[in-house]
Amino acid sequence: MKLYLDNDFKEFEEPVIMGILNLTPDSFSDGGMFTSFDSAISHAEVMIRSGASIIDVGGESTRPGASKVDINAEIDRVLPVIEKIKREFDVLISIDTYKDKVAELSVKEGGADIINDISALSFSKDMADVVARLNVPVVLMHIKGTPEDMQKDPFYHDVISELTDYFNERIRFAVSKGIKREKIIIDPGIGFGKRFKDNIEIIRNIDKLKSLNLPILIGLSKKSFLGTISGIQDPYEREIETVTANIISANNGASILRVHNVENCARSLKVLKELNYS
Repeated sequence: MKLYLDNDFKEFEEPVIMGILNLTPDSFSDGGMFTSFDSAISHAEVMIRSGASIIDVGGESTRPGASKVDINAEIDRVLPVIEKIKREFDVLISIDTYKDKVAELSVKEGGADIINDISALSFSKDMADVVARLNVPVVLMHIKGTPEDMQKDPFYHDVISELTDYFNERIRFAVSKGIKREKIIIDPGIGFGKRFKDNIEIIRNIDKLKSLNLPILIGLSKKSFLGTISGIQDPYEREIETVTANIISANNGASILRVHNVENCARSLKVLKELNYS
């Protein structure tokens, strides 16, 4: 997989691990754990040493029902952490935001390399222009609705077909705004306006999304549909389920795995590579 950075690119053996760094008090799995500057930097270091190629920094929870965060508060949360990680470690940083100002400052002042937008450039009218101007990779995620209402009776006739149509439209829009196609990553948005059966269908059919010829990011770490399968309701206890589902996703064609526990993901990918690809 190649991630194009400015006029150069970084090439990885697929898949790569994106470590989640939530600087939020209310994220569904790790809310409040890394809200202090020191704890955030320490956790980023642990994830990097464990095998993360990308650190995804977020300052606003996007769990179902989450409320919005003031833009200045979000900037205050993420910018010092991004700056410090960029100075201290050799790792790519993505900024998890749908706000154009947060994205722009994170890249221009903090040194972030990737913009990860859950709205696929739709929540902010200026985000596409910002991404094009900054010339950085962007993650376009599928979401039905907003974090406040996305899980209120979502419905699909054919989730894979509808995702494909959605991404084709969003890719056309991005390119029309000056974003280079080779800088686009797609994320089907597991748990973002999806029913239990939709999440399962997406994971089983990741290979069908590869027809778009773009890297595919999968973010399923500790999510509730895994607990529905196993009966484990506490997200902290869903690590076995997460590892299993990530390995299946990687085997089905995922390029980037977005996870909380980088070490367990890295270890499982080594086994997958040895058994499947060596």
